[in-house]
Amino acid sequence: MRANRIRPKFVEFIPDHLEDGVFYISERFRTCSHKCCCGCGDEVVTPLSPAEWRLTREGELVSLWPSVGNWDYACRSHYVIQRNQVKWAAAMNAKQIARVRQRDAADLAKLVNLNNAVKAGEKVSQHVSPTQPPLSPVLPVKAKVDTGGKPAGWLTRLMRLLFGA
Repeated sequence: MRANRIRPKFVEFIPDHLEDGVFYISERFRTCSHKCCCGCGDEVVTPLSPAEWRLTREGELVSLWPSVGNWDYACRSHYVIQRNQVKWAAAMNAKQIARVRQRDAADLAKLVNLNNAVKAGEKVSQHVSPTQPPLSPVLPVKAKVDTGGKPAGWLTRLMRLLFGA
């Protein structure tokens, strides 16, 4: 059955069996997992990182950005999780999906390059992609983070946290 709402559950480890409608969040391993909201039963994993997904929490409400696009699944569902609500997004054609995947791969490559630059002590830019907002750290899920447009301090700490720079 198609879900229009999820229930966040904070866990250390993602369980082997996922319950319908439950959005499992492992802060320790910076990942989330849930059964596809369309009801197909496929498991969806969303790693949390500046170049992949970002999670925010407002009290008991969680939001995940960007959208979840299950284009490799038979259902091809597409949605955003916003304040525990599943907001269904428009279907995408093959060309649109290819552009998103290309941008995602470029964003991840830029993050790796950014990490290498931080390790080398170089000055870095805060943007991974012109189509996405400035990098935000993987949130401690307990609160929203406003970087105030200041990349140097928080970005350096993030890179050290993520990659041991």
